[in-house]
Amino acid sequence: MPSETSNLPLFLRAAQGLEVERPPVWLMRQAGRILPEYRALRAHFPDFKAFVKNPDAASEATLQPVDILGVDAAIIFSDILVVPEAMGLDYEMVEAKGPRFPKVIENEAAVAALQSGAAAAEKLDYVYAALRQTKQALNGRVPLIGFAGAPWTIFAYMLEGGGSKTFSKARRMLYAEPELSHVLLQKITDTTIAYLRRQVQSGADLLQLFDSWAGELPPAHYRTFAVPYLNQICAAIPEVPKTIFAKGAWFALEDLAACDCQVIGLDWNIPPAFARARVGALPVLQGNLDPCALYADKKSIQLATLEMIRTFGHRHIVNLGHGVYPDTPLDGVRAFVDTVLEYRKDSSSH
Repeated sequence: MPSETSNLPLFLRAAQGLEVERPPVWLMRQAGRILPEYRALRAHFPDFKAFVKNPDAASEATLQPVDILGVDAAIIFSDILVVPEAMGLDYEMVEAKGPRFPKVIENEAAVAALQSGAAAAEKLDYVYAALRQTKQALNGRVPLIGFAGAPWTIFAYMLEGGGSKTFSKARRMLYAEPELSHVLLQKITDTTIAYLRRQVQSGADLLQLFDSWAGELPPAHYRTFAVPYLNQICAAIPEVPKTIFAKGAWFALEDLAACDCQVIGLDWNIPPAFARARVGALPVLQGNLDPCALYADKKSIQLATLEMIRTFGHRHIVNLGHGVYPDTPLDGVRAFVDTVLEYRKDSSSH
């Protein structure tokens, strides 16, 4: 009903496929090392996990891109690996190398020992506190995005113990022990549903699922071991719009469109026309500028951003095709965001 929807913020109107005066813009990993203010804040904490678990710091990091860049949405500052940690699998964040799990899942006993569902999600109070604090500080300026890792991606980390070139341990388990794989994926899913429900209760206006390692699976395995769990999560939380960002999963666009999600994020290797032909008219598409485009000069960034907007047309949320890289020039990020903020439909030829 127009009277109700017209008061929604731009980002939420766009996420629901409503008519908007311009596409909204935000960036994955917008709160991070690209901002001097973030680096100054981070310097107060001995390690990344201490930072994430401090609601005051997490809230401040979440607000910085809104205050400094003027983006159309805030995304809570956290990490997808808080979920396996809450389930009982601790991780370390190694500077310049990324996450590492001292222990990994190796057998049925390790899977059985994991906590799941609401019992595990209760351990993430620091995330909910950061959400509540941020929501209050935003005071309606822009919507607040909550997020979690998709079950397959969390599964991959729990088996591999970190990032991987091949993900052969995680992929091997799908072939060698499919039943046990489903048991673990269901435990992750149950925890993620409980976690995201609490995020909504704490103020999240939209939820995004990050399936960072989606492209590592063959299509048949993605449909068997990933899509059903994405579907469960989306169906379990009807209160807010959901976005699925499955990097590299060009082969699964039809499957993702069949999930109860409103937005599908695209990486930079998926042409908008290719995606639209496969998902149909309804889902909103998000993305998908190559993050490396932000290393170019200002004029080139402006032209690339305008071309992307034109190519997507309607039902589009502007973003990169992956998270912004830590050494991306701040001027490049500003050029990208400002081009969208200044965009008007009648000025697309500029």
